[in-house]
Amino acid sequence: QVQLQESGGGLVQAGGSLRLSCAASEHTFSRYDAGWFRQAPGKEREFVAAISWSGGRTYYADPVKGRFTISRDNAKNTVYLQMNSLKPEDTAVYYCAADPRHGSWDRPIEYDYWGQGTQVTVSS
Repeated sequence: QVQLQESGGGLVQAGGSLRLSCAASEHTFSRYDAGWFRQAPGKEREFVAAISWSGGRTYYADPVKGRFTISRDNAKNTVYLQMNSLKPEDTAVYYCAADPRHGSWDRPIEYDYWGQGTQVTVSS
């Protein structure tokens, strides 16, 4: 059972940057694809970015392309989300997730393990 813990959220002004981290409890995480999702109040959870187990492939939702970068360090069992040029509409709780079966990148149901989430608030 892999446990995931996000960190790095906070309050930032529009145009600013944040770096989220997701630390896994087990080294088996290095064999799993990983993703970041977010959920704003009153909205469904939505896909943000994903990365293959090796780090060789990455995928981004259209609203964050060119502003967010997902990466991973398997030696540290950690996935990162660098968020630049933040906008107020990026405000949400951000969750990391792990997919051991290498399914569809953008479907939450494909991910077996989830963190508790970290709040990101972007002020205008």
